[in-house]
Amino acid sequence: MLSGESTALRAIEREDLAQLLAWRNLPEFRRYFREYRELSMEQQTQWYQNQVLGDPNTIMFAVIELKTGRLLGASGLCYIDWVRRSADFSIYLGADHLYIDEVLAPDAGRIMMRYAFAELQLHRLWAEIYDYDESKKKLFTTLGFKQDGCFRDNHWSEGRWHDSLFFSRLSND
Repeated sequence: MLSGESTALRAIEREDLAQLLAWRNLPEFRRYFREYRELSMEQQTQWYQNQVLGDPNTIMFAVIELKTGRLLGASGLCYIDWVRRSADFSIYLGADHLYIDEVLAPDAGRIMMRYAFAELQLHRLWAEIYDYDESKKKLFTTLGFKQDGCFRDNHWSEGRWHDSLFFSRLSND
């Protein structure tokens, strides 16, 4: 387990899957994710087996409340490129409909960055978010990420095109 001030990261367990799926399928959350459709438990289980347990280029964690052990959400490193030492950084908090807050998400994000840079020796963390995701813009700024670029009209959502914004943080930032 990797601990911060108020949160910790631990391995995702099979018992977490139903709750993580319920959060992922909330329409108010799903609008922020690349996966635009509602997922089934079978798809969630396949993701767990194929990506979480079986893909060396994906490292996912359950985000938990440090004092109680309560499941809060998930965070991970996806599309890890071990040659270029980079990874896509993902995070969300489903508990209490937080998505991204100002205390728990930054704490979990700092744990993930420490793990990625110090433990895995990655050099670059990056993330793609959509232009309407104000919570993640604020989170990434708080964590020291810089906006690298924009793919204009890259994401269709809610009846119109939106820009994809790309953020990154380097190990030496």
